[in-house]
Amino acid sequence: MLRVGLAIFLCCIALPQDGYAQRVDNRVREIRVEGSQRIEVGTVRSYMGIQPGDEISPGALDRSLKSLFATGLFADVEVRRDGPDVVVRIVENPIINRLAFEGNRRIEDDILRDEVKLRPRVVFTRSRVQTDLLRIMDLYRRSGRFSAVVVPKVIQLPQNRVDLVFEIKEGDLTEIRKISFVGNKEYEDADLREVVQTKESAWYRFFSSDDTYDPDRLAFDRELLRRHYLAEGYADFRVVSAIAELTPDNKAFFVTFTVEEGERYKFGKIDVRTALKKVDVKKLRADLSINSGDWYNADEVETAIGLLTDTVGSLGYAFLDIRPRVRRDRDKRTIDVTFTIQEGPRVFVELVNISGNVRTVDEVIRREVLLVEGDAFNTSKLRRSRQRIRNLGFFERVEINNKAGSSPDKTAIEVSVREKSTGELSFGAGFSSSSGILADTSIRERNLLGRGQDLNLGLKVGEKQQQIDLSFTEPYFLDREVSAGFDVFRTTRDLQSESSFDREEIGFSLRAGYKITDVLSQSWKYTIRQDDITGVSSDASAAIKEQEGEFVTSSVGQSMLYDRRDSRFAPTDGYFIQVGNTLAGFGGDSKYFRSEIKSGKFFTLADRWILNIGGGGGYIVGIGEDIRIIDRFFLGGNSLRGFDDAGVGPRDLATQDAVGGNWFYRGTVAVGFPLGLPSEFGLRGRVFTDAGSIGESDRTLGSITDTGSLRMSVGTGIMWNSPFGPVNIDIAQAILKEDFDKTELVRFSFGASF
Repeated sequence: MLRVGLAIFLCCIALPQDGYAQRVDNRVREIRVEGSQRIEVGTVRSYMGIQPGDEISPGALDRSLKSLFATGLFADVEVRRDGPDVVVRIVENPIINRLAFEGNRRIEDDILRDEVKLRPRVVFTRSRVQTDLLRIMDLYRRSGRFSAVVVPKVIQLPQNRVDLVFEIKEGDLTEIRKISFVGNKEYEDADLREVVQTKESAWYRFFSSDDTYDPDRLAFDRELLRRHYLAEGYADFRVVSAIAELTPDNKAFFVTFTVEEGERYKFGKIDVRTALKKVDVKKLRADLSINSGDWYNADEVETAIGLLTDTVGSLGYAFLDIRPRVRRDRDKRTIDVTFTIQEGPRVFVELVNISGNVRTVDEVIRREVLLVEGDAFNTSKLRRSRQRIRNLGFFERVEINNKAGSSPDKTAIEVSVREKSTGELSFGAGFSSSSGILADTSIRERNLLGRGQDLNLGLKVGEKQQQIDLSFTEPYFLDREVSAGFDVFRTTRDLQSESSFDREEIGFSLRAGYKITDVLSQSWKYTIRQDDITGVSSDASAAIKEQEGEFVTSSVGQSMLYDRRDSRFAPTDGYFIQVGNTLAGFGGDSKYFRSEIKSGKFFTLADRWILNIGGGGGYIVGIGEDIRIIDRFFLGGNSLRGFDDAGVGPRDLATQDAVGGNWFYRGTVAVGFPLGLPSEFGLRGRVFTDAGSIGESDRTLGSITDTGSLRMSVGTGIMWNSPFGPVNIDIAQAILKEDFDKTELVRFSFGASF
């Protein structure tokens, strides 16, 4: 028993001693790094999860191995135990010596370098190369080249360096071979193809990229289809799917939109409700352009919200929450809309941040934002601010949003822009019936020094007209919403065929303009010019001969414009009225008062069928003297088609010279319509009738005939917005005229800038 007890006692003593020895043996004595060339040993050790003195375990070694691989610095790593030591054997990834692209012609090297992440003197890894390869492929696909092939090649160099070359076969553009629609009943496929921005490939689309596949554009097309149907009353419309199928040879896509049109609705009851004081609900309801019985239009609902926001906001309610509550009657196919107006949460603008502008100074953008720090937040002003910035024409992209501020009652406005080139150098050539062959050149900077200023120098040379002018405009003179500028000009005109004389004018103008409201603006202009009437032929009218010589005119004029057109360049709806007055006599040789008015109204009769009714008139009266011929009105040509330039009005029958009139009026009714060709052609037709008259010459020579009778013409024409400039051809026949009028059948004009 004694021996057994002694044995047990010795075992009990030995067990802890052996355990202690084992714990000592499992601790790291040293970490040895082998294979290091560029990377310091200490750097390698710092990435490991174990240090000398730590216990060694398989899990710890595995974590250290993964940690070293995760750095991306090593092509191979081995971590093993050598007794009490840990040995780390590494193979370093090479360093990129040079990065190059070969075979790329459509996308420049600089664009590709900006897209990839690898750079010279950066560690080379296969995963990074694969990532950049995918980036390049995506860039080519976004540019419409889905058949592009990119192969990375690695050239080994001494000192563990490599050259990385991306060999690129760009391939042809992947065209859109066919766009189809499934589920459409009310609109033909051809009509919907005009709605979407993506287009089928055709030979005439060489100036456009819309016929190449772009997934972002396809997503935008879904929204365009939705807007189109909602604007036409199809409130239940939805795009079920938009699928682009790539052909096996990667050369073309077949795009299919599956839609559900639903039923077409009309506006039912339109109402406005609010508990706000001082708000006349009846007046608000009367001001709305929405009427019961009209086809439902989501755009008009959005416009109504903006109108209500501005109207109620002007009564002192800075915080508004206007929501259209819609009740749909599927049986009657009507939609009742009730605009509920209530005070919204009191939120103030805390900060306005502007980003993305490199050359344009912040102030140019900030002054177009209708909200400043401390203002009550207003979504309507936010939308209008976005449009004002876009109207500058300085940016490719404008995004403006509001984000949460430092507290619940504060918001920050984020304005993000992407600049585009604002410098223009243009050369032009053309022909018109009135000026003959033309050539022009101009250099212009619309955002001078990034301050929003406009500087333009132009030169025009033609058979019958030469002109040089320099103009400068400061849009915010003295930091106010007043545009100011000047013009310096010199012009010569050959008027022999109209009135047997040549005219040369040289002058200088100062101008200023400002907005009174969003739709009402006024401009002022002071002009001093010298006119020289020369080249008067010996057989010219006596009324012309007495005008020969030099005359100085000093005048002040103003123009007021009320404009409610949906577009100033290609209006389809709305109207405008413009009134102008000029008073001459502040020194100089001419003294007169001139007034002119013109207006136009536009209607959309059907899709792309636009009716235009317009007209104008003017009157000039001399102050103590007769009106000089250079200040009188002339009618014909573009102002009264079917008649030659200055072909209508007082005329000396003995010499056939037009002597101008002291009053005129004119009107036109025209309908522009599509020609059944794709919209990319830019071709439109028109039919029109022009009418007008002019009369009352100061001269009472017996040979001058002045009837003041009505003239009228009817005609048709073609308008082409060609890639080389606008082309207009009009054929007009005078149906009411005098025997002494000069008529013309065809008027042609062509211009180009490139």
